[in-house]
Amino acid sequence: MKLIIYPAIEPERLEKIVRVAGEMLVVNITSEQQAVEQIVEADAFFGKLTPSFLSAASRLKWVQSPTASLEHYLFPELVEHPCQLTNMRGLFSDIIADHVFGYILCFARNFPQYIRQQLKSHWEAVGGESERPTFTVGPAKISSIDQSHQHLSDCTLGIFGLGHIGSEVARRGSVFGMRIVAVDPKQKALPQGVAGECWNLDRLADLLTKSDFLVIAAPHTPETEKLFRRSLFQSMKNTSYLINIGRGAIVDLKDLTVALESGEIAGAGLDVFETEPLPVNHPLWKMENVIITPHVAGHSPRIPERHLQVLLDNVRRFSQGKELKNLVDKTLWY
Repeated sequence: MKLIIYPAIEPERLEKIVRVAGEMLVVNITSEQQAVEQIVEADAFFGKLTPSFLSAASRLKWVQSPTASLEHYLFPELVEHPCQLTNMRGLFSDIIADHVFGYILCFARNFPQYIRQQLKSHWEAVGGESERPTFTVGPAKISSIDQSHQHLSDCTLGIFGLGHIGSEVARRGSVFGMRIVAVDPKQKALPQGVAGECWNLDRLADLLTKSDFLVIAAPHTPETEKLFRRSLFQSMKNTSYLINIGRGAIVDLKDLTVALESGEIAGAGLDVFETEPLPVNHPLWKMENVIITPHVAGHSPRIPERHLQVLLDNVRRFSQGKELKNLVDKTLWY
């Protein structure tokens, strides 16, 4: 058996791959022409596969994508090819879920507003200082300050896409005491120990109307592309927040901007965008109810080692004729 790697990787990773490959030959490719020549008799491939590589392959059985997302990796010939495709899903779930709750806590407790005030040395509670209770009598009623600061256990967390990432978001929401509702075409239940409901896609409208924080954690597929448009934003509560750490292509950027400008939703936490980088003159940059992060939700010092372990595990499994991990349905893109 033969595994080829293109583009070539550094010696440290290569050495570990060769070690677990057993009797399988591992070839680290440095040029496109060499890749075309070597893939003719290759059984496995890791790296960036192209149509020309695939057309030259005569016995390719397994392709390992170096990424979790596949919208930029798949092409028609690969979808139709009988080879198995695996990806890198599952590496980022806990990290991205932490990022999601960074957004949620910021919005619930007005941190963006307080950070802006801090830069001006300005002391003022959101909701106004006039109703702040005194130390002599204490809080006799719910004040405008109280109403301006959300209690997470009073909130409903909606999750669109209950895969690895969505499940981790659900677990964190449960710890905060939030009510969890989710929509997913395959999953039928929330993770073990998480109270709430998981619905099929036909209940997307219920998800929209019930969520105080709506998290998009779905992959980019032909079905999800530009799914979130003006009509869906108008179905949400005008006090709710949209959080997108899935894929930018799922949300129509123009429609989202209009929905935010019109007050149809309260705000948005966005790590991914239909256009990246987000153009410097885009209105979202100046909206005080929007938190923008530059596609960093999945970054952590833990990722390179996790990535390597998935690769090594699958190389070992393939060389031993065992079932591969992270198998993909190529027709669905995940």
